[in-house]
Amino acid sequence: MSVSAAAPAHIQPATSADIPTILELAEATWEPTYRFIISREQLEYMYRVIYTAASLERQMSEQGHRFLLVYVAGQACGYASFSTQDEPGFYKLHKIYVLPSHQGQGLGQQLIGAVEQAVREAGGHMLDLNVNRHNPALAFYEHLGFQRHHEEDIAIGPYWMNDYVMRKEVRGER
Repeated sequence: MSVSAAAPAHIQPATSADIPTILELAEATWEPTYRFIISREQLEYMYRVIYTAASLERQMSEQGHRFLLVYVAGQACGYASFSTQDEPGFYKLHKIYVLPSHQGQGLGQQLIGAVEQAVREAGGHMLDLNVNRHNPALAFYEHLGFQRHHEEDIAIGPYWMNDYVMRKEVRGER
């Protein structure tokens, strides 16, 4: 079901109790996001590595990933996750996904804005993200002020992710 672009969104922090919701959203967004970018075998392998309840629990409890969920009309429609990096003041956006039925309504932009606000509130000033070099989302990130910083090839099991690392300064109003 598609919701009108005028529907107000609500963003809130996720906890381990929200892992089933995150898994439902991942199931609905992962394949449509990557099916034209990477092979089906790589898509399935990466999903099995990243999106298990145990993996998400580790990301939250051991790796310091903070998850945000976006809701429209009481329905979870997307999520983002981010964490600190080794360099002081630097944060990394690990994930951002919005249900295909809700894309184009500004929810991704609102999620990024919420991440940026959280980074600023935590004293951070820089936000990085990785995006596949063939992902159409590149234009979305550039529209939001991210710039290509460098290229990075990352081994995930027997597969490679060929990414841009994009960066945005998030200093500003608190």
